[in-house]
Amino acid sequence: MKVVRKISVHCAVLIVIAWFLFPKGASGITIQKEEELSREFMKVVLNHFELIKDPLIVNYVNRVGQKIVSIVPHRYYKYRFYVIKEHTFNAFAGPGGHIFINSGLLEVMEDEGELAGILGHEIAHVECRHISQRIERASKIQIGALAGLIAGVLLGGGAASSAVMVGSMAAVQSVFLAYSREDEMQADQIGLIYLSKAGYSAKGLLTSLKKMRSQQWFGEKEFPTYLRTHPASEERMAYIGAWLDKNEKTEKALSKSQRDDFQMAHTRLSALYGDKDIVLKKFESRVNKFPEDPIAHYGYGLALARVGNRKDAEVHLKIALEKKAFDPYILKDLGRIYYQDGRYAEAMNALESALGTGSDNPDALFYLGRTQSDLGRFKDAVSSYEKLIENHPYYDQVFYFLGEAYGKQGELGKAHYYLGRHYIKQRNLKNSTFHLNRALKHTSDPEQKQKIEKLLEKLKKKSKRSPKDDDKQPKKG
Repeated sequence: MKVVRKISVHCAVLIVIAWFLFPKGASGITIQKEEELSREFMKVVLNHFELIKDPLIVNYVNRVGQKIVSIVPHRYYKYRFYVIKEHTFNAFAGPGGHIFINSGLLEVMEDEGELAGILGHEIAHVECRHISQRIERASKIQIGALAGLIAGVLLGGGAASSAVMVGSMAAVQSVFLAYSREDEMQADQIGLIYLSKAGYSAKGLLTSLKKMRSQQWFGEKEFPTYLRTHPASEERMAYIGAWLDKNEKTEKALSKSQRDDFQMAHTRLSALYGDKDIVLKKFESRVNKFPEDPIAHYGYGLALARVGNRKDAEVHLKIALEKKAFDPYILKDLGRIYYQDGRYAEAMNALESALGTGSDNPDALFYLGRTQSDLGRFKDAVSSYEKLIENHPYYDQVFYFLGEAYGKQGELGKAHYYLGRHYIKQRNLKNSTFHLNRALKHTSDPEQKQKIEKLLEKLKKKSKRSPKDDDKQPKKG
């Protein structure tokens, strides 16, 4: 609930800004203004949530989401889908087509149809403009409560702050976090049409709701956030069940590729982001029960590597690879283990093989660059890192190592530039400013100088807004 409250507070601030700056209408704020608000909303999310950036998982969720979006007529937004590292059951749509699902909810799903059901419902909320309507409602009806909440935040805690916030928190959450029953019904009606046209059964959404509803919840803290923010679950399940009976005489089966893709993404999510002890036992049991299943060995290998048992992890990843030859993700994970063990020749072979499959595998490029750098092949490492940045500009870990590789070659301008970029990502104003100034000193290219000067100007403005530098230590990955 702490995370939800943080989001409520910051979203309340955004709503007040919208109330003062954005024109109102019967159907909510305009699409353009909602997109502007979405950029501020994403800053809040990124500050308070840890997003899973694993390419296999994120790309898979986006493929399912975009498949549904592709059949939506007259789309309002460019949709993006995210996985939040959070064990609670939740999924929600933010302003501007940003849709989120918690890892905890994704982990208990059993097939792609369940994921599609939840995403289809959230897409329908966006297309029905429910979010913009809620912002507009909150700005008109709850401005007093919102102001009280913001005042409580600005008081900085203590008895006075708590007294102000207690009365306003419930009002803000009730308006901003929860959809109305009418919203839910409309999103189900539209979402079920989207699912059907995209080739999915409505059964997936029904199964997900039943799964959340049937859990043993002991109180308000345990009750899933999704069922609090998406009310009338009993009515929804009855409606979806009736819709199934009327519209789906025969069940729509998932294809083998859909089953395989879900299994790989789901296994990786569980092995790398679930509870360490639980997943280790789970995959050990699965390997013993299904010794011929490559995905069971893959999950067990990942879980073993996660707890530092790379020797046994290698054994199980190799078994998985025998049964799924040339799988780029298994090859990449083997390459990572070899790299961590200092077995650079084997790491190079595995990582180059992973990239040779033609798959978009940023982790493989990153560890290839690390391997090349540790072998003293700095020119090759720079090439790998720059290709990674070109294809995946938000792969934050790469900037430090690219700066380091340029430094090893004596190219100080580029070295300091990328180290500066690294510290910008770390929100370390002091070190980022230092390195960018050094980059400016060692750079002769006018275009590059202009780029550095623009970055320094942005940092100067940030410094004025936040005079205290956090001096965070660098994260080298």
